[in-house]
Amino acid sequence: MDRFEAMELLLAAVDAGSLSAAGRKLGVPLPTVSRKVAELEAHLDARLLTRTTRRLALTDAGEAYVAAARRILEAVGDAERAASGASTLPRGELNLTAPVLFGRLHVLPVVNDFLGAFPEIDVRLGLSDRNQHLIDDHLDAAIRIGTLSDSSMIAIRLGALRRVVIASEAYLKTHGVPDTPADLSAHRCILFDAPGATAQWRFSKPSPTTVAIRARLSVNTAEAAIDAAEADVGLTRVLSYQAARAVKRGDLRVVLRAYEDDAIPVHLVYAAQGQLPRKVRAFIDYAVPRLRAALDQVAKEIGN
Repeated sequence: MDRFEAMELLLAAVDAGSLSAAGRKLGVPLPTVSRKVAELEAHLDARLLTRTTRRLALTDAGEAYVAAARRILEAVGDAERAASGASTLPRGELNLTAPVLFGRLHVLPVVNDFLGAFPEIDVRLGLSDRNQHLIDDHLDAAIRIGTLSDSSMIAIRLGALRRVVIASEAYLKTHGVPDTPADLSAHRCILFDAPGATAQWRFSKPSPTTVAIRARLSVNTAEAAIDAAEADVGLTRVLSYQAARAVKRGDLRVVLRAYEDDAIPVHLVYAAQGQLPRKVRAFIDYAVPRLRAALDQVAKEIGN
């Protein structure tokens, strides 16, 4: 059995959605495609595909094998092109993840430009506030906000963010500007109901203190909390990048600066497994300076 050929047929079937579509795309008879995939499954002693009436689906073993097969075939292709003197431009599919709002505001613009600079690379960008596992979820790289816990990853620091308390000028004019965290007990507050959030705000300077707040409104996205603050509902607390544009426009004002928590690091992380694929190296070299510049700009806009 030619395993490289079997891998190519398997990937074609997965990408096309069916064995017959893969056969048409590659000019291979359907019985041959079916036989080669079956031989591969027998060789691995594992079911890779499940057939439904509509399309193929990957088993858990199939998910892992397909991700590995893509990397292998890309590496073989790069080696063959280098040996033959053909173009060695990075190519393949790059799988990335980032927090939802940070990804939309800062990562997506970098990815858009990256696609123009590297026409042979396709990008799959998943935006989620849940930290996904790079290996298990077949990701090439991720943007992480917060302290890193997985020491098996290689991390490149991009910058830092802060949690800021913000409100509209109209609200502050009517209800007053809090001078200390203790003053928040007399204010209307908007709680961004992120995972683990409580009706308490913790401040670390000049010494750690926790303040119970009155949440007149609780929402589940930072964008909604910021919109409510702009509508003069009350004070809210979000990450600096989430509020930067509204603060720059003058729609919101940062208060209690002297009591802000310590900086929260932002990293680009990738798996420390073998030789780094050229498509990942290309993205790192392209994205890191641009994301660092974006975080520097956030600091300027928020006034930190």
